Amino acid sequence: MSIFTSYIIPVIFLTVLILSLVKKKNAYTGFLDGARSAVDLMAGVFPYLLTIMVAVEIFRQSGVAGYLAGFCAPALNLVGIPKELTELILIRPLSGAGAIGVLENVYTAYGADTYIGRCASVIYGSSETVFYIATIYFSQSNVKRLGPAIPFALISTFIGCIAGCFALRFL
Repeated sequence: MSIFTSYIIPVIFLTVLILSLVKKKNAYTGFLDGARSAVDLMAGVFPYLLTIMVAVEIFRQSGVAGYLAGFCAPALNLVGIPKELTELILIRPLSGAGAIGVLENVYTAYGADTYIGRCASVIYGSSETVFYIATIYFSQSNVKRLGPAIPFALISTFIGCIAGCFALRFL
Protein backbone atom coordinates (compact mmCIF):
# COMPACT_ATOMS: atom_id res chain seq x y z
CA MET A 1 0.00 0.00 0.00
CA SER A 2 1.39 3.36 -0.95
CA ILE A 3 1.90 6.16 1.52
CA PHE A 4 -0.84 8.13 -0.23
CA THR A 5 -3.56 5.49 0.27
CA SER A 6 -2.73 5.02 3.95
CA TYR A 7 -3.59 8.68 4.61
CA ILE A 8 -6.88 8.93 2.70
CA ILE A 9 -9.23 8.06 5.59
CA PRO A 10 -7.47 10.28 8.17
CA VAL A 11 -7.44 13.20 5.70
CA ILE A 12 -11.17 12.79 5.00
CA PHE A 13 -11.88 12.57 8.73
CA LEU A 14 -9.87 15.72 9.49
CA THR A 15 -11.44 17.58 6.56
CA VAL A 16 -14.93 16.83 7.85
CA LEU A 17 -13.97 17.97 11.37
CA ILE A 18 -12.38 21.19 10.09
CA LEU A 19 -15.39 21.96 7.87
CA SER A 20 -17.78 21.36 10.77
CA LEU A 21 -15.75 23.75 12.95
CA VAL A 22 -15.63 26.40 10.22
CA LYS A 23 -19.37 26.15 9.59
CA LYS A 24 -20.06 25.93 13.33
CA LYS A 25 -21.91 22.63 13.01
CA ASN A 26 -21.92 19.85 15.58
CA ALA A 27 -20.05 17.01 13.87
CA TYR A 28 -21.11 14.43 16.45
CA THR A 29 -24.81 15.18 16.02
CA GLY A 30 -24.43 15.09 12.25
CA PHE A 31 -22.71 11.71 12.51
CA LEU A 32 -25.51 10.35 14.73
CA ASP A 33 -28.20 11.66 12.36
CA GLY A 34 -26.43 10.01 9.41
CA ALA A 35 -26.07 6.72 11.27
CA ARG A 36 -29.73 6.82 12.29
CA SER A 37 -30.89 7.42 8.72
CA ALA A 38 -28.62 4.60 7.50
CA VAL A 39 -30.24 2.19 9.96
CA ASP A 40 -33.69 3.32 8.84
CA LEU A 41 -32.68 2.85 5.20
CA MET A 42 -31.39 -0.68 5.85
CA ALA A 43 -34.57 -1.59 7.74
CA GLY A 44 -36.63 -0.46 4.76
CA VAL A 45 -34.46 -2.15 2.13
CA PHE A 46 -33.71 -5.40 3.94
CA PRO A 47 -36.88 -7.30 2.90
CA TYR A 48 -36.19 -6.51 -0.75
CA LEU A 49 -32.55 -7.57 -0.44
CA LEU A 50 -33.45 -10.80 1.30
CA THR A 51 -36.00 -11.63 -1.37
CA ILE A 52 -33.57 -11.13 -4.25
CA MET A 53 -30.81 -13.10 -2.47
CA VAL A 54 -33.11 -16.05 -1.78
CA ALA A 55 -34.44 -16.00 -5.36
CA VAL A 56 -30.91 -16.03 -6.82
CA GLU A 57 -29.81 -18.88 -4.58
CA ILE A 58 -32.89 -20.92 -5.51
CA PHE A 59 -32.20 -20.14 -9.18
CA ARG A 60 -28.64 -21.50 -8.89
CA GLN A 61 -29.18 -24.41 -6.50
CA SER A 62 -32.23 -25.77 -8.29
CA GLY A 63 -30.23 -26.25 -11.47
CA VAL A 64 -32.43 -23.89 -13.46
CA ALA A 65 -29.44 -21.58 -14.07
CA GLY A 66 -27.39 -24.44 -15.49
CA TYR A 67 -30.26 -25.70 -17.63
CA LEU A 68 -31.02 -22.22 -18.95
CA ALA A 69 -27.30 -21.66 -19.61
CA GLY A 70 -27.18 -24.84 -21.69
CA PHE A 71 -30.25 -23.74 -23.61
CA CYS A 72 -28.90 -20.22 -24.33
CA ALA A 73 -25.30 -21.21 -25.06
CA PRO A 74 -25.69 -21.79 -28.83
CA ALA A 75 -27.34 -18.39 -29.36
CA LEU A 76 -24.70 -16.61 -27.27
CA ASN A 77 -21.95 -18.44 -29.14
CA LEU A 78 -23.34 -16.98 -32.39
CA VAL A 79 -22.78 -13.44 -31.10
CA GLY A 80 -19.24 -14.21 -29.96
CA ILE A 81 -19.68 -15.09 -26.30
CA PRO A 82 -18.06 -18.41 -25.35
CA LYS A 83 -20.60 -21.01 -24.23
CA GLU A 84 -18.64 -21.45 -20.99
CA LEU A 85 -19.70 -17.96 -19.93
CA THR A 86 -23.44 -18.36 -20.40
CA GLU A 87 -24.11 -19.00 -16.72
CA LEU A 88 -22.06 -15.93 -15.77
CA ILE A 89 -24.14 -13.77 -18.12
CA LEU A 90 -27.35 -15.15 -16.60
CA ILE A 91 -26.27 -14.79 -12.96
CA ARG A 92 -24.51 -11.40 -13.17
CA PRO A 93 -27.69 -9.26 -13.49
CA LEU A 94 -29.09 -11.04 -10.43
CA SER A 95 -26.25 -11.32 -7.95
CA GLY A 96 -22.70 -10.08 -7.62
CA ALA A 97 -21.84 -12.78 -5.09
CA GLY A 98 -23.31 -15.52 -7.27
CA ALA A 99 -21.47 -14.14 -10.28
CA ILE A 100 -18.15 -14.07 -8.41
CA GLY A 101 -18.65 -17.76 -7.62
CA VAL A 102 -19.22 -18.52 -11.30
CA LEU A 103 -16.21 -16.33 -12.21
CA GLU A 104 -14.04 -18.27 -9.78
CA ASN A 105 -15.18 -21.53 -11.38
CA VAL A 106 -14.29 -20.17 -14.82
CA TYR A 107 -10.82 -19.15 -13.62
CA THR A 108 -10.27 -22.57 -12.06
CA ALA A 109 -11.39 -24.44 -15.16
CA TYR A 110 -9.87 -22.27 -17.91
CA GLY A 111 -7.41 -19.89 -16.25
CA ALA A 112 -7.52 -16.13 -15.90
CA ASP A 113 -5.20 -15.42 -18.84
CA THR A 114 -7.10 -17.40 -21.46
CA TYR A 115 -9.59 -15.89 -23.87
CA ILE A 116 -12.45 -17.34 -21.82
CA GLY A 117 -10.96 -16.04 -18.57
CA ARG A 118 -10.43 -12.56 -19.98
CA CYS A 119 -13.97 -12.49 -21.40
CA ALA A 120 -15.29 -13.57 -18.01
CA SER A 121 -13.36 -10.73 -16.37
CA VAL A 122 -14.74 -8.18 -18.82
CA ILE A 123 -18.29 -9.48 -18.41
CA TYR A 124 -18.05 -9.39 -14.63
CA GLY A 125 -16.33 -6.02 -14.48
CA SER A 126 -18.37 -4.18 -17.06
CA SER A 127 -21.86 -5.29 -16.12
CA GLU A 128 -24.02 -4.60 -13.12
CA THR A 129 -26.37 -6.50 -10.88
CA VAL A 130 -29.42 -5.00 -12.55
CA PHE A 131 -32.07 -6.57 -10.33
CA TYR A 132 -30.14 -5.85 -7.13
CA ILE A 133 -29.67 -2.20 -8.02
CA ALA A 134 -33.29 -1.90 -9.16
CA THR A 135 -34.40 -3.47 -5.89
CA ILE A 136 -32.44 -0.95 -3.83
CA TYR A 137 -33.28 2.16 -5.85
CA PHE A 138 -36.91 1.50 -6.61
CA SER A 139 -37.72 0.27 -3.10
CA GLN A 140 -36.80 3.71 -1.78
CA SER A 141 -38.50 5.77 -4.47
CA ASN A 142 -42.08 6.55 -5.31
CA VAL A 143 -41.70 4.86 -8.68
CA LYS A 144 -43.78 1.69 -8.66
CA ARG A 145 -43.96 1.01 -12.40
CA LEU A 146 -40.50 0.22 -13.63
CA GLY A 147 -41.61 0.32 -17.25
CA PRO A 148 -38.68 -0.08 -19.59
CA ALA A 149 -35.95 0.50 -16.97
CA ILE A 150 -35.10 -3.16 -16.35
CA PRO A 151 -35.37 -4.34 -19.99
CA PHE A 152 -33.15 -1.45 -21.12
CA ALA A 153 -30.63 -2.20 -18.38
CA LEU A 154 -30.56 -5.90 -19.34
CA ILE A 155 -30.19 -5.10 -23.05
CA SER A 156 -27.38 -2.65 -22.28
CA THR A 157 -25.62 -5.24 -20.13
CA PHE A 158 -25.92 -7.84 -22.88
CA ILE A 159 -24.61 -5.45 -25.55
CA GLY A 160 -21.70 -4.61 -23.26
CA CYS A 161 -20.88 -8.31 -22.90
CA ILE A 162 -20.91 -8.80 -26.66
CA ALA A 163 -18.77 -5.70 -27.27
CA GLY A 164 -16.30 -6.70 -24.56
CA CYS A 165 -15.82 -10.22 -25.91
CA PHE A 166 -15.56 -8.85 -29.45
CA ALA A 167 -12.85 -6.37 -28.42
CA LEU A 168 -10.88 -9.11 -26.65
CA ARG A 169 -10.56 -11.03 -29.92
CA PHE A 170 -8.18 -8.30 -31.10
CA LEU A 171 -6.15 -7.88 -27.90
